[in-house]
Amino acid sequence: MSHLFSPFTLRNLTLENRVVVSPMCQYICNGDGQMHDWHLMHLGQFAMGGAGLVFTEATHVSKVGRITPRCAGLWNDTQEAAMKRVVSFCKAHGVARTAIQLAHAGRKASTHTPTDGAQPLTDEEGRWTALAPSSIPYAPDWPVPEALDRVDMNRIKAEFVAATERAARIGLDLLELHSGHGYLLNQFFSPLSNQRQDEYGGSLTNRLKYPLEVFEAVRGAWPSERPMGVRISAVDWVQGGTTIEDTIVYTTALKELGCDFVDITTGGLDSRQRIRLDKGYQVPCASAVKKAVDLPVMTVGMIIEPQQAEAIIAEGHADFVMLARGMMYNPRWAWHAAHELGVETAYPTQYVRCIPKHWPEAFDLAREPRNAADQRA
Repeated sequence: MSHLFSPFTLRNLTLENRVVVSPMCQYICNGDGQMHDWHLMHLGQFAMGGAGLVFTEATHVSKVGRITPRCAGLWNDTQEAAMKRVVSFCKAHGVARTAIQLAHAGRKASTHTPTDGAQPLTDEEGRWTALAPSSIPYAPDWPVPEALDRVDMNRIKAEFVAATERAARIGLDLLELHSGHGYLLNQFFSPLSNQRQDEYGGSLTNRLKYPLEVFEAVRGAWPSERPMGVRISAVDWVQGGTTIEDTIVYTTALKELGCDFVDITTGGLDSRQRIRLDKGYQVPCASAVKKAVDLPVMTVGMIIEPQQAEAIIAEGHADFVMLARGMMYNPRWAWHAAHELGVETAYPTQYVRCIPKHWPEAFDLAREPRNAADQRA
């Protein structure tokens, strides 16, 4: 028996295993935020690769809420139709369930793509005014964002709801709000970026008020039988930023509002952060949240090896492991992990001949004839 390859049910959705393909921004949508053939290939390979759940990339709820001009969006009919084409393709040919992460970049909006340096756009390059809880830039050399007033906040909340309704029509199985990596909802949560003087700033209770309002509005728009969760940056890795204790309070409040899981990540809010990227470096944060709150937890960050992932689940540190770089390097990671752990996982019909048990007796996964290996021994 493998804990990693055991099923798990969230509301009416049963996932066949605990392997999740994490949301990965591709920065390749067209100028209006539409998915295209790249996404058929990119997401399609993961949908057929044996993971229980595959996320599309972070999808933005408005034009000004994009990180870059080439980010995915879900605020108009054309974007909805383009995404539906991709999701329907994955469902038709894959074996995984599909999920979406809805986001607003806040003060980290209006930048170049990472391959072009990830620096803010200039006026000549089409820069737009970024929005944030307070007029505090992400870094000293970044433009100062415009502080949101209550009208802006209500509009953005409505944009999250409208995108949620589109995601439901597309047929996505699970929805996640992005409250991590320094984007808008994370900016409200952290005292480093939220220095408002009204009821949405100051104490932790006040800083959580807007993210919880957005969650509650989106939960009301998302079909009741489908699960919904939140990605949270548990710590900012900067003195004076958010702590695990803050995140436990956040998670407890989300649970009371009907949240089905939290996806624990860290960092991304402040350019001064210092993170040591070891294998599984974020797992202790997920583990601390799981021990404190009775709510399913996903963990992410340099999870590479099958035995490492198995131990995370078996030892109770998290309920799901999420892979990004590991999946890009090896889209068949879940198949290979299942084989290494001595269990089976799902394959699409067209690929059943490559299931290890179907290989001819003379071969070990087609790597080499067994008698050749015996001769060397």
